[in-house]
Amino acid sequence: MSGTDHARADDWSGPQPSFILVEPQMGENIGAAARAMYNFGLEWMRIVNPRDGWPNQKATTMASGAARVLDQVRLTETTAQACDDLHYVFATTARSRDLTKPVMTPERAMMHARALIADGKKVGVLFGPERAGLANDDVVRANALISVPVNPAFASLNLAQCVLLLAYEWRRQDAELPPEAMALAGTEFATAIEVEKLSERLEERLRDKRFFWPEDKAESMRLNLRNLFSRMALTGADVRTLHGVFRALVKKVKDD
Repeated sequence: MSGTDHARADDWSGPQPSFILVEPQMGENIGAAARAMYNFGLEWMRIVNPRDGWPNQKATTMASGAARVLDQVRLTETTAQACDDLHYVFATTARSRDLTKPVMTPERAMMHARALIADGKKVGVLFGPERAGLANDDVVRANALISVPVNPAFASLNLAQCVLLLAYEWRRQDAELPPEAMALAGTEFATAIEVEKLSERLEERLRDKRFFWPEDKAESMRLNLRNLFSRMALTGADVRTLHGVFRALVKKVKDD
């Protein structure tokens, strides 16, 4: 399909989710993802540690007509940095995971994203590297998973296809709020960086108590703890309360 009217570029501007490409391997795929985003009015792309560096001429060439997206890219070294200011994060995955999280279709996820954004929250969607998808260390940062009902014998979507699918679902949603978003309207969710600091503090205290044992189970125990926090969609008040709980648990009790 063709037809472009640059005079209407601002017609679809406004609050929107950030699409986060985690360690993309090819500039062409970044450019194709940018085109897919801009087809549906999305402009906020974040890139985590691209294999071939940034800026990337192949990405620029492939994104022909969608330079506005690449001009605003936020580049970070880690997924944690890319998510630090977000209140709610989705992770796209084609595989079943050991991490227990809500699983949504692209349609439901983007409906939920639209409702959260309308309530003033910052939302992100994680997309994994072309070869292997998102690692568990990335998925654990998400509040919910997005799973596409694809052919199980050939379940892998390329990066641009996945971005296009989510961008399309974002654009076609109407203003009707899903019930869960209506119930949470006005809630002050904690940002990802606040939850990250809380997780780090708990892990530090638990390491001091030699909780992560045996050693061959330590990594999965750490991931499960982080997954617990991300699945709970903590509020700012929750985080402050838990910090207080941790302080009280390690504080030496004075004799009466």
